[in-house]
Amino acid sequence: MTTSGSEALPARLRALLATVAAAYAGTPSADVVAALLIRLDEPLRVAIAGRLKAGKSTLLNALIGERLAATDAGECTRVIAWYENGPAERAWAHPRDGARRQIRMDRVDERTVLQLGGLRAEDLDRIVVEVPSARLERLTLIDTPGIGSLSADVSARTVDALNVVDGQAPVADAVLYLMRHLHASDVGFLEAFHDHQFLGVTPVNAIGLLSRADEVGGGRTDAVEIAARIAANYRQDPRVRGLVQTVLPVAGLLAEAGAGLRERDHAALRALAGADESLLLSADRFAGDDGAPVDAAVRRELLAAMGLTGVRLSVALIRAGLVRDAGELARELRRRSGLDEVRHALLSQFADRCDLLKAQAALHTVERLLDASPVPQGDRLRAQVEGILAGAHELVELRLLNDLRTGVVQLPDPALVEEAEVLLGRAGSGARSRLGLPADAPDDAVRAGALATLRLWQRRGESPVADAAVQRVAAVLRRTCEGLLGATAAPVRRPLRTLRTSSGA
Repeated sequence: MTTSGSEALPARLRALLATVAAAYAGTPSADVVAALLIRLDEPLRVAIAGRLKAGKSTLLNALIGERLAATDAGECTRVIAWYENGPAERAWAHPRDGARRQIRMDRVDERTVLQLGGLRAEDLDRIVVEVPSARLERLTLIDTPGIGSLSADVSARTVDALNVVDGQAPVADAVLYLMRHLHASDVGFLEAFHDHQFLGVTPVNAIGLLSRADEVGGGRTDAVEIAARIAANYRQDPRVRGLVQTVLPVAGLLAEAGAGLRERDHAALRALAGADESLLLSADRFAGDDGAPVDAAVRRELLAAMGLTGVRLSVALIRAGLVRDAGELARELRRRSGLDEVRHALLSQFADRCDLLKAQAALHTVERLLDASPVPQGDRLRAQVEGILAGAHELVELRLLNDLRTGVVQLPDPALVEEAEVLLGRAGSGARSRLGLPADAPDDAVRAGALATLRLWQRRGESPVADAAVQRVAAVLRRTCEGLLGATAAPVRRPLRTLRTSSGA
């Protein structure tokens, strides 16, 4: 939703940070404020986190459309790696002490290999990989080491990246959290960041992904559909609702295979489609059967690239005549992988809210800074922060959405909670998404929907039986609807006489 308030928020935030920078000039905290100002002009940072072997690097490769992230257990997987849009393919190592240095970046078997040149993972703060990519223009993706690593130091790097350390804002603005199933450590990890509202991970800036969905149900061809039903159940789990804004299934290996599928892969799969069905009973049989119509080395390569589920699905699609060439098979694999839904969530929930998420993190970092390192202008600066938080309706919406998800605000009817969350932008910040209208709904329908919804929440808020929670939600949503109406106001038609006069008729 675009309102005058949202347009003014970045300018007000810059003015505040400039004042804060002047107040902390010459102090150890000056760098913290300078970093916040620089960050306002950068793409949104999205961290991909999860336990070991959750499929983080594979998903990142699928999102970018290139095999850039290391998926093995090498040294680079123990370091936080940033993937940014850049003028050329190059990589940099950032040691904990010392200036960054460029490192060698090679392509081996269509995968990227980074040569650390004698540097050790424990000596590095991060690796930055730059590639010219339209998919990284609005987002910087951050691949994090697996949580639950045998090395406590490796796991701690991910925790530090998503938490507030030494007064700094979290490295990431938003988080994609991958889980193979709802493990106790997943819940514990996400709950650890809820001690301070709007810092680290909250339901507003976190999305849960049921990863490696292609392995659900023993690798059946409908595995992702089964995973979608499991994800829907997770979305209703009160523990999960308070940790992430939604849960989506994704098969990263299928998506990555779709991004890198070659004609020779399609030819091999077409040949396998004519083989006996027993060849696909298990991965061992598929890789080792000497009677298969395709060389064993090629079969092992296919297995590594798309897994047994991907092979089974590809063969089934070819046999049914649903795909005719490599391009059609690649598109179908991507479609069935769930990657499109993840990309849509990234754009609608994160990229479209870029300024808002940055403002949220910056304001609360300033609040913590004022508490930890008081300055003479502290009271005046706190008043400015509070004024921005209270005056920017979009921040008020985010706070309410967070309170609904975590149960701080409780409405009497679950259907009412669902309606309120959607109107607050849970499914997308656009007017049509908020009102539950089709993407191609005309402006007249948007205005009619916003007006009807405004009147509905007015009645609810003014009802004599409405409690404090309903009244608070209704007050916020009435203003939301007013903003939607203002953003879709009918154009003013100039009188015909005026038009003729201005045209010189």
